[in-house]
Amino acid sequence: MSKWDKKAFVEDMRAKCSREVAKVGFRIIEFSVKEADDLSWGRGKEHGTLTFKCQSDVGLVTLFHMSSDGTINLMINYLRGKDLPKQVLRDLVVKLEANFLREYDEELYPSDSFENINELFHTSNQVDKFLYAIEGACYRLRQ
Repeated sequence: MSKWDKKAFVEDMRAKCSREVAKVGFRIIEFSVKEADDLSWGRGKEHGTLTFKCQSDVGLVTLFHMSSDGTINLMINYLRGKDLPKQVLRDLVVKLEANFLREYDEELYPSDSFENINELFHTSNQVDKFLYAIEGACYRLRQ
């Protein structure tokens, strides 16, 4: 049974994070509630986790995790290990690279890890572009 839910997650994020990080987190939560095929909440004691999953030909795949302590894990390497259409993954990676001005190739990004939200998102436009990239990946994975 999940310890966390949307209300507890938001309260914990507001208590642990800056106002700006909590605002970004809340936008991601609202998007996730509407768009995820499966949205799960963690069972941890120290902080909550949100897992965004999308249906695909290979079943449910995780696109990202977010924690209530203000971090997010983009599951790029996890997705590389799935039998997904290459153009879907390539499109997602290109959009994330352009949005965050970072390299997500296999050599420079060898493992998925939690990154601070305040280091990834500097503008509201970046949040929008991230959400559009996830929405686009979901749309293509569901086809």
